[in-house]
Amino acid sequence: MSILSVILLVLFLIVCVVLIFLVSIQSDDDSGMGNFFGGTDSNSAFGGQTNKVISKITMVVAIAFAVLALSLAIFNTSSESSLGDVAAAEQNSAVSSTNAD
Repeated sequence: MSILSVILLVLFLIVCVVLIFLVSIQSDDDSGMGNFFGGTDSNSAFGGQTNKVISKITMVVAIAFAVLALSLAIFNTSSESSLGDVAAAEQNSAVSSTNAD
């Protein structure tokens, strides 16, 4: 793995944890874990628009999640050989060795 792949993987893991946290604290009509962190009304501490702010942050983090997932898939794709190529090469070598005998 290259250093870029490692950095992307670490960022991806951080984004995953943040996304899980953001989704879990969102309140859906005063239900869910949103009340767990803020008592009876989690929106009152930060104003009435907190749900909209959390939703926008969640959307940005979800986009970052998708971009990082695609980036990791692209950077970790090996064009040198795949499992199918290795299996075909082994099969060809086995066939050629039996034909040589």
